[in-house]
Amino acid sequence: MFRHPVGEVDRVDTGRDHYEVSFGAHNFSPGELTEQFEADRRGEPYLLYRDGASAQHLLHLSDRVDLTVGRLSQSDLALEWDPEVSRAHAQLSRVGGEWTVLDDGISRNGTFLNGERVLGRRRLVDGDVLRFGRTEILYRDPVEREGETAPSADSARTAGLSPAQRRVLVALCAPLGTGGPGASPGSNREIAEELCLSVEAVRTHLKALFELFEVPDLPQNRKRAELARRALVSGVAGHRQPRPRDR
Repeated sequence: MFRHPVGEVDRVDTGRDHYEVSFGAHNFSPGELTEQFEADRRGEPYLLYRDGASAQHLLHLSDRVDLTVGRLSQSDLALEWDPEVSRAHAQLSRVGGEWTVLDDGISRNGTFLNGERVLGRRRLVDGDVLRFGRTEILYRDPVEREGETAPSADSARTAGLSPAQRRVLVALCAPLGTGGPGASPGSNREIAEELCLSVEAVRTHLKALFELFEVPDLPQNRKRAELARRALVSGVAGHRQPRPRDR
């Protein structure tokens, strides 16, 4: 079990997929998930972490070649709140177009990649989890992720997604594709008004969608945000401009 500024996250193994599901599903607000989605749309690698006050930070790497990691304020990635991080702890470098982490033994408590101590240089891939002291940092590379086979709209239908459910899903995700930072998924009432459905019908469709996309049991606002995130990543919901609503 790893401890994080917002609490503890169960870790059954050191696989990246398990950690991403736990971290993403249990510790991010809808607004934070939206910020991550916008970062993914840029198609550039970035680091995702929380500071000592539990605030989310995204550090984009596209304009960088090397980053020093340490507790000193002048470090490129300054983890000043973590007493277990060394003054000069490790280094992240872009080598041949790929990001790597280097710990050559200068840190007192070591650097860990997916739970294993780093000795020398290790290449990073999308979804890797770095740990410096008590601070965990998620490495994201959306371009690398796009190279993987993602569920398509057709495969989702084969799995049981009806046309009506897909319309509800698209309406739920629409604000995330068109809104700015802090945008949140459409509410039940907004979806109902747009699709000329009852609010109860929307709830019924969403319940089925939670099961179809295997969304874990979360507080309702985060559960909706996680459903929207999974739908957008899979490409099922797509992106579209919502039609104007009467105010």
